[in-house]
Amino acid sequence: METLGGLGKIDRERIASIIRGTKGTISVAEAAKILEVSATDAAKMLARWTRKGWFARIQRGFYIPVPLESSTADISLEDPWVIAQRLFNPCYIGGWSAAEHWELTEQIFRTTVVMTTQKPRNRSPKIKGSSFMLRTISDTLLFGLKTIWRGQVKISISDPARTILDMLIDPGLGGGIRSVADMMNTYIRSENADLGLLITYAERLGNGAVFKRLGFILEKIAPAETDLIEKCSTKLTSGNAKLDLQQSADKLITRWRLWVPKGWAKES
Repeated sequence: METLGGLGKIDRERIASIIRGTKGTISVAEAAKILEVSATDAAKMLARWTRKGWFARIQRGFYIPVPLESSTADISLEDPWVIAQRLFNPCYIGGWSAAEHWELTEQIFRTTVVMTTQKPRNRSPKIKGSSFMLRTISDTLLFGLKTIWRGQVKISISDPARTILDMLIDPGLGGGIRSVADMMNTYIRSENADLGLLITYAERLGNGAVFKRLGFILEKIAPAETDLIEKCSTKLTSGNAKLDLQQSADKLITRWRLWVPKGWAKES
């Protein structure tokens, strides 16, 4: 456990300037610009202040200030979304994290889902006690997003329709297909529902399995949406997909070219 060390007047003034000039996270480049020093000197200062416990390093070249009321530098992240926006940008908050925000689920997920154009080696990083699930997407797929504020920081998050489709493409982003179906059911009955937008987005995403899963689940939870279901059936690609890649599939639903688990087959 790191304890906070003393600082001289110059160091205190420099740290105050950095905190005033940044929003939650601090990069070496930002510190260098604010202090009007070289990147090498800024890096050395940040490293020294980190050893003294005034900053915490969250990733190479990035730091967060330790709150004045803290007696140790072993702190948790105040807002993982802010850190995600900074470390993994271009990115957006998606999956179950976005579903929680849009009140599509009452489940509590402790890991933050981040959709990023970066290709990180570690797709499940843990930073200062906060866990992240990273998924890489093409920059052409950065659509269907909203901007929200977390304190003074702008955060990109998938809108409700895009959130549902991302989870249909990868049910693991929603905690499994059962959970995704429940969230989809909530979405359809919410004020945010826009079923036409689901089709528009799905066409742009260009994922063959999404219409198969979307149509199949719609038949179960919203059978009255016949026009939308029929629209999905006209968009099917060749080949068979699995309802959930993480589950065994026992029955082929030929109408949707979809392999489904035993429990889902009984309900079909």
